[in-house]
Amino acid sequence: MKKEFVMKELPTDFCHASTLVKLSENKILCAWFGGSREGNSDVAIYASLRDKGRWSAPRKIADGAEANWNPVLYASDDEILLFYKEGRQIARWKTLLIRSRDEGESWSAPRELVDGDADGGRGPVRNKLLRLSNGCILAGGSVEHGIWSAFADISHDDCRSWKKSAPIFIDNLQYAEGEKTADCSIEVSDQSFYGRGVIQPTLWEDAQGVHMLLRSSEGEIYRSDSADGGASWCSAYSTGLPNNNSGIDLTKAKNGSLYLVCNPVGENWGVRSPLSLFKSVDDGHSWQRLLDLENGEGEFSYPAIIAENEKLYITYTWKRKNIACVELACL
Repeated sequence: MKKEFVMKELPTDFCHASTLVKLSENKILCAWFGGSREGNSDVAIYASLRDKGRWSAPRKIADGAEANWNPVLYASDDEILLFYKEGRQIARWKTLLIRSRDEGESWSAPRELVDGDADGGRGPVRNKLLRLSNGCILAGGSVEHGIWSAFADISHDDCRSWKKSAPIFIDNLQYAEGEKTADCSIEVSDQSFYGRGVIQPTLWEDAQGVHMLLRSSEGEIYRSDSADGGASWCSAYSTGLPNNNSGIDLTKAKNGSLYLVCNPVGENWGVRSPLSLFKSVDDGHSWQRLLDLENGEGEFSYPAIIAENEKLYITYTWKRKNIACVELACL
């Protein structure tokens, strides 16, 4: 296992929520958000390119008038797309899109992904997009207001237009409006401590259909399944895997195995350590814990994982002071 830090010097007070995409054998592009504090208006999107083993100095690539959040990179044949959120309130943020044709050196002006979007953000909320075997592109979205819910956004025209699925809920979940569900020292915006449910899907496809794992407020990772390409989904159900209401991500390798990175802590807003790698060889029905990427004090969170050429590439928040990048063989 090879571990390195993306930045030699952090250009902001904190960094969080990385995303990555492999551009070629020697190049990886990574993006994240950073500023004075999560949710403040100075929080912008930054990126760095790893070329032949060296990371470039971080550059600001998007900076809206309000807080920016949760970048998501996607590489098509001739360009890179970057989706990100903008807004002071998570429940009302919108999704913006910028494009690059020169490996992230320059970017287009931002445009709203879905015109008039003001209901929690369309498109990907945090994790990477999934191109299905039929050519459609699926994005995992979610809404954080009261009872949190997830959804899938589907594009049949390479991200030019989107159709939203019905919401995905945990059945019979109760929440009193305005009830604070936690009070802890994790450096997140205080608005995150209100609401219950499932958010931030991570997606995969197999012979049975499309599936998602979901971050939840209920101490466990939840799952939902679709047999019609993401148009409709079953109610979210527990996998039994612990979850601390922090980000998760998975990828499917060429060998068919699933690799999941998460904090296996079964407490709502529990500590964000350890950060661990799991493997499933039965389409996500059971999981084996392979190793801990981090297990010390501090926050190790919001992983992003991709599989390329029998290798796994993982980035994650390292104590909000850097983005760590790990490269290892598919175990």
